[in-house]
Amino acid sequence: MENNKTFTPVEQTFLNDVPRNSQVNVPYIVVDNFPKLGMLSAFRFLEWVSQNPKGVISLPTGKTPEYFIYWTKYILENWEKENVVELREKHQLLFKEKPSLADLHFVQIDEFYPIKSSQGNSFYHYVNKYYIEGFGLKKENALLINCDKIPLAEGKSFEEVFPDSKVNLELRYREAENPMEKLQKESIFLIDNWCSEYEQKIRKLGGIGFFLGGIGPDGHIAFNIKGSDPYSTTRLTSTNFETQAVAAGDLGGIEISRERLVITIGLETIAYNKEAVAIIFAAGEAKAPMIKSALELPPSNLYPASVLANLPNGRFYLTLGAASMLNDYVDDYYQSGSWSQEKTDKAVMSLTQKINKYAEHLTLDDLKEDQYTKLIPGLNEATVQGVINSIESKIKKGTESLSNEVFYHTGPHHDDISLGLLPYIHYQSRNETNTSYYSVLTSGFTAVTNKFLIKILNDTLSFVEKGEVEMLNYPDFFEVGYKNKKDKDVYHYLINIASGDEYERSRAVSHRMVRSIVELWDLKSKSDLSEKIREIIATVNSSYDGQNPESKIQILKGMIREYEEELVWAHFGVRTKNVSHLRLGFYTGAIFTEKPNRERDVLPILQELKEINPTVISLAFDPEGSGPDTHYKVLQAIAEAVREWGKEKDLSKLKIWGYRNVWYQFNAADVTHVFPVSLNAMSTMDESFTNSYLSQVEASFPSYRYNGKFSHLSIQTWVEQLNAVQLILGKPYFYDNGSPRLRATHGLLFFKEMNVEEFLQSARELEKSTEGQF
Repeated sequence: MENNKTFTPVEQTFLNDVPRNSQVNVPYIVVDNFPKLGMLSAFRFLEWVSQNPKGVISLPTGKTPEYFIYWTKYILENWEKENVVELREKHQLLFKEKPSLADLHFVQIDEFYPIKSSQGNSFYHYVNKYYIEGFGLKKENALLINCDKIPLAEGKSFEEVFPDSKVNLELRYREAENPMEKLQKESIFLIDNWCSEYEQKIRKLGGIGFFLGGIGPDGHIAFNIKGSDPYSTTRLTSTNFETQAVAAGDLGGIEISRERLVITIGLETIAYNKEAVAIIFAAGEAKAPMIKSALELPPSNLYPASVLANLPNGRFYLTLGAASMLNDYVDDYYQSGSWSQEKTDKAVMSLTQKINKYAEHLTLDDLKEDQYTKLIPGLNEATVQGVINSIESKIKKGTESLSNEVFYHTGPHHDDISLGLLPYIHYQSRNETNTSYYSVLTSGFTAVTNKFLIKILNDTLSFVEKGEVEMLNYPDFFEVGYKNKKDKDVYHYLINIASGDEYERSRAVSHRMVRSIVELWDLKSKSDLSEKIREIIATVNSSYDGQNPESKIQILKGMIREYEEELVWAHFGVRTKNVSHLRLGFYTGAIFTEKPNRERDVLPILQELKEINPTVISLAFDPEGSGPDTHYKVLQAIAEAVREWGKEKDLSKLKIWGYRNVWYQFNAADVTHVFPVSLNAMSTMDESFTNSYLSQVEASFPSYRYNGKFSHLSIQTWVEQLNAVQLILGKPYFYDNGSPRLRATHGLLFFKEMNVEEFLQSARELEKSTEGQF
């Protein structure tokens, strides 16, 4: 790693004390969490702007820049306030004059094609809202990608040329077969020409002086996916599955993003100005493999971000999770601080995977020759057995039967609890002395596509008009009756899962939809209901995919997800009164959800804690803030509610279970509980997911890791976790075990138990980086 003199004064204030001995392609800085990543990026940006007030900048879109935008505006708007002055002094932003952004030139990085510039999910709209208007830039100094204004053949609009929004790039290389294809072929070449002109405009400005971008799950920067030519320029191109999966959230489903092309600046565009400050920022363990490849392997088109190696001022800004696979950080993990059983477990597990050798076959020479296991204090023939014992003890703890517990299971979104803990919850629920409550903290409406909503509404309207929603005939239905018998809607649906009657299942869903619509719009008659359903269908049909719907339609979509959550737990005999839906107000569907606040988001959780008086709280554990933003905002709200509760109650015996699911995983060495998952448990989870999460069966918003349902990805994760542990315990430990439960093991579920202080400490560092919002 290069000397600290490589870094600017601002950057040096964010450097930590980890020794850097490895050779990397690009200098990097590591911070504790996602919000602090935004702070570092903002300070470095303002440092550069102070020295280049008329420079050329190119800034990212999406959710990653949330705290970069927040901190940039916060520092500028509060430049002379005492707390900001202290921050500026701490981070060496010592310029007397407040930096002015007004004369900067802006270059838009990329855009979907085609997409209307007026759509809230277009990057053109994002850039105008958050950078041109938000930062006070001059629009005349901006190079923007406005799909409406890119010339096409015969002066036509893209809706006329590409009526289904599909652009077939094969037409670049083959003859058109009909008049429409001829029009499209000519238009594609015109788009190509526009891209060349865009590139030339950037070069005429001298190239990009300050570039800030994220890194995709395949390692892409801008939309330069894996395999992109390092000498690529601005172009119209297709993407890969990983990129489409990430874009699904912006465009309203992967069925749309799969068909949408993109216009992107190229890797050569980014690296054209050899003096450019080019920064890639990345958060979370999921990004660690591509960060390692880009920084430690020879530059290659397989790792697009490695193009920064050509720039003296190239940088990577990373969270601890994103840096966790770098040699420097692995070295530091083992070589600094006190040694622990966790380190021994992790070192030996890593060795078994590196040399693909079962622990029982490891020799003392194997351990002494490995750079990390040789560091184990008192290394001897019994070391491996100690690791085996450690993992066995976690399985023993995971399979203990608990009694007289009150579980408060929480999830940021619907399906999080099920994907993270369901087999274990099912296991403990068999003891009837235990009581379980389930609380989903946000509405989750963004996971319901317009297509799905319209189908449900059409089905509901049909049942209403055929007179097959009999409760509408009850004399008090529109006054109070719609509030009653929600358990019946759940039972009606599930009993017809058993009987295989799809028609009756659909009718059960329509009953819940009727209750929801009557409640939301305060309807008073059957005719009002039919009219309102038609009105909602028309409104949704007139909106574009991915559009944030009006408030009541948001809530209606969320109520579908709430019904789905009730169906899941009803599989296990849980009544609807034990499943709560808090709909915390920070979750709005905007690009950047609001920060949680005490009155709106903490007190509802605190109220449930007081009413339920749990002995165990489970939660999605993301203390770095690198998963979906809802996860860490919910974590912060729960942490604050627990702090408040602790002021009036002794919480010394309260247990906190941190679980993970499809977004990020634990290492077996990091957890306290390992629970064996059988094929039967996998089937139960998958079937309850498929039967209940109706809006998710088509996997419109998949993980980039798997093109399909989240339930299948959870199962895949459990299997991978078993494979890692089997290298320690050996396969006979499971198939030849005296316990039928362990003989039936085909996957492993991990979670981490903490006491209150341990949990609050993990959340406290994240809170500091979000300006103590409570």
